[in-house]
Amino acid sequence: MFIIKLTYKKSIEVIDSLRPSHLEFLDKYYEKGYFIASGRQKPLIGGVIIAICKDKEQLWNIIKEDPFYKEEVADFELIEFDPNKFHPSLKEIIK
Repeated sequence: MFIIKLTYKKSIEVIDSLRPSHLEFLDKYYEKGYFIASGRQKPLIGGVIIAICKDKEQLWNIIKEDPFYKEEVADFELIEFDPNKFHPSLKEIIK
């Protein structure tokens, strides 16, 4: 499991102009079962995505499709972790 931390490098106006295509990207990978949750950081300096992938290479290949990555408006940091405790409602997602 991964936490993807995005840190914006451009103005919010630039970020917001790419947001519709970024949301389409997110929707694609929610539908495929790779993304569990996402949202903007508070304060608005970036975003966070929680993802399930087999390894970092697979996840980087997915991230490279993100318009924020393609347009170089955000830095991406991947944090890998093994969830050994989680809410029972996530049992089917976390295997």
